[in-house]
Amino acid sequence: MKIVGLTGGIGTGKSTVAQILKSKGYPVIDADQVARKVVEPGQPALEQIVATFGPEYLLPNGTLDRRQLGATVFQNPELRRTLEQITHPLIAAETAKLLQIIASRGHDLVFYEAPVLFEAGRTGLVNAIVVVASKPETQMARVARRDNLSLDEIRRRLDAQWPLDDKIKAADYVIWNDTDLEALTEEVNRMLTVMNALPPPKPATIEPSSQ
Repeated sequence: MKIVGLTGGIGTGKSTVAQILKSKGYPVIDADQVARKVVEPGQPALEQIVATFGPEYLLPNGTLDRRQLGATVFQNPELRRTLEQITHPLIAAETAKLLQIIASRGHDLVFYEAPVLFEAGRTGLVNAIVVVASKPETQMARVARRDNLSLDEIRRRLDAQWPLDDKIKAADYVIWNDTDLEALTEEVNRMLTVMNALPPPKPATIEPSSQ
């Protein structure tokens, strides 16, 4: 089974590409969704986060205040690394489980959608990398409209990720998303032609990493 990493910058349209792929029958693992799962109430990660950062990062219903925690860690690289040390091993373990399930169902190609694929050291999990890219002004406008964040908050989140130009250089394929959904779908179709033509990988180890 070929595992293709799907990444890009904030606001470039990774999730839209993922939806197109799902509509075509391709399995997509959403790393953000996995990350949310491992910090649900009752999960060890949430207990560790509260013990490390404090109970003020819990909402009244006992769930994690992701926005408040995000605002804190994106301003402090050391705190962000502390959070990653708590969550990344658990995310890796859950991802390995999902990949094993997908492989057991006979799929030949699966996509791993991860905004911080490079930053989290997860490139070793995948056989190829697709980067979704947009012009900087397009990114900023999309994020401001979608997440209702201030420009300073957006810049901090951009600064916490690899520069998009560096991701493009490291990619096996780049999808440009600066126009409309029809054009993006055509780009995805071209990418699928390339990815489906790749030779099958050597047997891969999908055990959880220690990263």
